[in-house]
Amino acid sequence: MGYGELWEATHVELLAAAWATLQLAFGALVIGLIVGLLVALARLSNSRPLRRAALIYIEVFRGTPALVQLFIVYFSLTEIGVQFSSFQAAMIGLGLNAAAYLSEIYRSGLEAVPKGQVEAAKAIGMPHLKVLRWVVLPQAIRIVLAPIGNVAISLLKDTSVASLIAAPDLMLRAQDLSSVYFMPLEIYILVGAIYFALCYPLSLGVRLLERKTRH
Repeated sequence: MGYGELWEATHVELLAAAWATLQLAFGALVIGLIVGLLVALARLSNSRPLRRAALIYIEVFRGTPALVQLFIVYFSLTEIGVQFSSFQAAMIGLGLNAAAYLSEIYRSGLEAVPKGQVEAAKAIGMPHLKVLRWVVLPQAIRIVLAPIGNVAISLLKDTSVASLIAAPDLMLRAQDLSSVYFMPLEIYILVGAIYFALCYPLSLGVRLLERKTRH
């Protein structure tokens, strides 16, 4: 069976699995963006316990493999009565892992905003939350967009580990098809091409953002 015949036989299943992978990556990214921002704000807060908790979160999630974190979410939490489907567990685990990296990106962006602007906003009587909403965040977002794009690309590729907890993604479907057609080399080459097709447009977008933020 050639690549053309193989694609004809598997393209519907692989494309459906690719769509599931995109959904998984998007859901994990949303979780990462929200949790990462909260962790970043905790790192920059005046509360020492909050700063300490945020630092512990970052070090733990960056210092342990994502696969171990997925196993904890999917298998270990069932012991305390918390149960997720494999897809939900993969989304949550990958999202919490990404949050540790995104929080540091957020923090660097927030700290890059000139302190004089923050002090000026407070001097005219703006409450802290409004200073954050109208002065700090708009500038920080512009700074962090390109790094966030890089995290999104890495996250999309990292979804492949979700197959190890049987999450219905592209890699799991590739494993199933490989066992059916006994053509692992051809199938995994096709899967690699699909991952590339998904990631390359994001990579181009990140490069464009990087060029724009330099000016």
